[in-house]
Amino acid sequence: MRKAFQENKNQIAAVILEPIPANAGLFFPEENFLSVLRVESTQNDALLILDEVITGFRVARGGAQEIYGVRPDLTALGKIIGGGLPVGAFGGRAEIMDQLSPDGPVYQAGTLSGNPLAFAAGLTQLRELERIDGWKLLEELGAQFEELARAAIKHAKLDITFHRLGSLFCLFFAAGPIVDLAGAQRSDLKMFARFFHGCLKRGVYFAPSQFETGFISTAHTTEDIECTGVIVRDALAEL
Repeated sequence: MRKAFQENKNQIAAVILEPIPANAGLFFPEENFLSVLRVESTQNDALLILDEVITGFRVARGGAQEIYGVRPDLTALGKIIGGGLPVGAFGGRAEIMDQLSPDGPVYQAGTLSGNPLAFAAGLTQLRELERIDGWKLLEELGAQFEELARAAIKHAKLDITFHRLGSLFCLFFAAGPIVDLAGAQRSDLKMFARFFHGCLKRGVYFAPSQFETGFISTAHTTEDIECTGVIVRDALAEL
């Protein structure tokens, strides 16, 4: 990014990225990457935009930016804020948002913009998460599954890399560390397919792609997680 800024002086309007890449499995930014990117963006007069469509409200109440202590200029959100209905949203610093019509010259509209049904569902869901302290529950369920999954991997003696943050998780069928797409693509897809079908025949349906991130829900119980851990252990042992 520093090189890009240097080679394109005063030409980069914004930097947009997922703070935690979750569209090729799940992997994490290296230490201080986001905070340094924040500094570089500011110094080069470029907006920092975080795509928290997946991580927003899933890893923490304040998303990945809460966990990493980085405040972007704009945040994009979607999916989870609609309570199961299609919706997207963005927000950020007042001086940027004030550029939007009718206050400013930038016109923004869409078929799903401000859909009252979607937002009623989304608000209800978020209020329920606050009522039950859903983020604490999701962390507890995630930690329970991580412990069981790591024990199953150790028992199977396979080269599998397990990643988790909050309610997000992924099993890469490759030795670690995995920090980017190239690392994720080292995964043994045939072995993943055997694992997927091994779990499916035992009653657990994971996403059918090595490059999908798994999600834990507040609808899951500790018994569900325990049962899933046993099935993961059996499916891995079968490999």
